[in-house]
Amino acid sequence: METCVVSALVTDRNLQLRTDTGAVDTHCHLFLLDPEPADVVEAARAAGVDRLVCVGIDVATSMRSAEYADALPGVFATVGLHPHDASAFDSTAAARLEEMLDDPRVVGVGECGLDYYRMRSPREDQVRVFRSHIAWSNESGKPMVVHVRDAWPDVLRLLDEGSAEHVVIHCFSGDVEIARECAARGYFVSFAGNVTYPRNEHLRQAAAATPADRLLVETDSPFLAPQRKRGEDNHPANVMLTLAEIARVLGDDVEELVAVTAENARTAFPALG
Repeated sequence: METCVVSALVTDRNLQLRTDTGAVDTHCHLFLLDPEPADVVEAARAAGVDRLVCVGIDVATSMRSAEYADALPGVFATVGLHPHDASAFDSTAAARLEEMLDDPRVVGVGECGLDYYRMRSPREDQVRVFRSHIAWSNESGKPMVVHVRDAWPDVLRLLDEGSAEHVVIHCFSGDVEIARECAARGYFVSFAGNVTYPRNEHLRQAAAATPADRLLVETDSPFLAPQRKRGEDNHPANVMLTLAEIARVLGDDVEELVAVTAENARTAFPALG
């Protein structure tokens, strides 16, 4: 029997929240989903999610994210280069990404960071590119969206060395100790649909240990669909299932958690308005 089903206290009525409740999916990739972005956004809004941050992973998808933000109400963009593609980072890519950071539709820097699990780019390239993103964040004042996989010591060290101030840890994968360290540094800690998986008790404990004012939620669409939707592409509307599970873990009302995490999203990404 699944241990991560939504609590009986969280009913279907709770999950179909009003469209003005202001839930925020702080990390999705609309350009990787099959449905038309406008349809995805409409479905999210019907589920109670009225703001989405579409996160770029290279120059082309960063440009598309900015285009979606221009065309679709409630959609915002980030620009950056994923660590998988760090080897492709050259002066042309750097100049184009840095230029896009001046766009008012762009609310953050990334997806960037370190991934020592897949190792699709050498460590030295990943570190070099990550340092550039830290500098861009500091210069622009826009928050970093940081990917971490099997690289916590180096990520935390580089953020410290770079005096990074505005940091969102995307799809948190650490334990309670790391969550507390991130929060102590003033970083925001974002949880995705994998917090609902039966085997991920460490993520539920980490969510419970994260101070309320540092907590964010995301889908990472089309990846990491919540347990109820396993085997399907994830969609921004499903952030409501992640919120429901975290509310269950915290013993909170889901609507209150929607309000808290939405306010945190506006603090983390001030341009969300």
